Amino acid sequence: MAYTIFINRIYTHMLRRRSMLLKLVFLLCTVWLTVAFLLVNEQRNSVEYDTNEEVNKVRRLREVLEPQALQWVVSKTQKENNEVGPEGGVGGVLVPPRDVLGSGPLYGEMGKPVVLPANMTEEVKKLVDEGWSKNAFNQYVSDLISLHRKLPDPRDEWCKKEGRYMEKLPATSVIVCFHNEAWSVLLRTVHSVLDRSPAHLLHEIILVDDFSDMAHLKRQLDEYMVMYPKVKIVRAAKREGLIRARILGAKYASAPVLTYLDSHCECADGWLEPLLDRIGRDPTNVVCPVIETINDNTFEISFTKANHIQVGGFSWNLQFNWHAVPDRERKRHSNPAEPVWSPTMAGGLFSIDKAFFEKLGTYDSGFDIWGGENLEISFKTWMCGGTLEIVPCSHVGHIFRKRSPYKWRSGVNVLKRNSIRLAEVWMDEYAKYYYQRVGNDLGFFGDVSSRKDLRKKLKCKSFKWYLDNIYPELFIPGEAVASGEVRNLGYGGKTCLDSPARRTDLRKPVGLYPCHKMGGNQVCLITIKTIHNNCCYFLF
Repeated sequence: MAYTIFINRIYTHMLRRRSMLLKLVFLLCTVWLTVAFLLVNEQRNSVEYDTNEEVNKVRRLREVLEPQALQWVVSKTQKENNEVGPEGGVGGVLVPPRDVLGSGPLYGEMGKPVVLPANMTEEVKKLVDEGWSKNAFNQYVSDLISLHRKLPDPRDEWCKKEGRYMEKLPATSVIVCFHNEAWSVLLRTVHSVLDRSPAHLLHEIILVDDFSDMAHLKRQLDEYMVMYPKVKIVRAAKREGLIRARILGAKYASAPVLTYLDSHCECADGWLEPLLDRIGRDPTNVVCPVIETINDNTFEISFTKANHIQVGGFSWNLQFNWHAVPDRERKRHSNPAEPVWSPTMAGGLFSIDKAFFEKLGTYDSGFDIWGGENLEISFKTWMCGGTLEIVPCSHVGHIFRKRSPYKWRSGVNVLKRNSIRLAEVWMDEYAKYYYQRVGNDLGFFGDVSSRKDLRKKLKCKSFKWYLDNIYPELFIPGEAVASGEVRNLGYGGKTCLDSPARRTDLRKPVGLYPCHKMGGNQVCLITIKTIHNNCCYFLF
């Protein structure tokens, strides 16, 4: 009996030890499986983190985004524990947008202005001044605004009607040329295109770097754009200027439609479809969006109602200008949101069928840097079988600078040279009116024979046809009762009526200045009707 009890105790003890051993093995297995699961989950999360576009944007922005304004704000707000009030906070510090740093208010949303407080520190004021100096706009404010900021929908209800546009629209290559552009402004341009363009219509975005020398536009830009496979970067081997940079971008584009944008734009909702619809219906249509003004200081965007849009024109100085839609054009339409004919385009933002663009000879490669190319494409579009339209259903914001922040080579008046090439090729006997305004001093403007041959080959209409049918509102100097200088016969007859030419003198009255016999603002016309965009005029 005792032996049996002893055996049972030994057996029970062994069972207990075996149970403990099994529990220990089970516990170890559980711990091992838990660790393995966590490792796998961490790896999976890492993959998801890399492939999740929105999260990846934040990570990359933290690693790559390095505008000076943001660097300073980040360090300052960390020291201040993010205690920033609605007016700008302690010391006038404004925190960057939430989608850049992950916290803080969003500035400039819905196109609202961002107004810097008056009590900024000297360090912040210095950064603001540097931004203005480098870019001719308030870069500091731009850096505070989200790269994906929301905008109101400015479209007329007519534009949103179902079935308004063709079901099958052509795709486009968006070409953006830049030289030493501010980081936040360039990226906001790109993201507004990506965010507000139907994926199947946006074939690619081609960024053409016109020989920038700022560090953030080199490797930093390359690394950032790796996240966006539709974005391609083309770099010029030397400074080409806007015109030849655009030609370079067109060579790399592979979509049937080219859309040109400046590097400081923001596209509104529904901006692309109305443009492509017009080209889809007729590939000889060249179309422009309504260009909305982005304030260069506050980055406020002001949108235009359909019945208030303007069309392009030009003066005999061959300078682009805006004017109201003529009554004859308004009468062609039943709704103000319908596309309207425009004699000229501003030139920075437009879409064109690539084959038609190439047929027209693209841009004159003899044009240098910038200027006159918008009138050239306008004249030859109309004169060579096309139609130039402004599409009120398409809205794109644009920063209008008051000066150019870029350096050009000295000793050459590129705008005058380009304008002379334009006049020689396209303006026929009317070129003399421009020449009078530059004192008939043509200088060297290069060989234009190939451009004249192109015009002849295309059997383009005359400039008189253009004036009679497309821009009859333009006053012809030859129709003036009299023209020339208005000379003061007193004081030796050496002073003439003149208009100050500087931008700061825009609203100053005319006065007497030494006669220079070079035309320009000393050319006055006596007419029987009111004319505009001239230094002075007289009415009978």
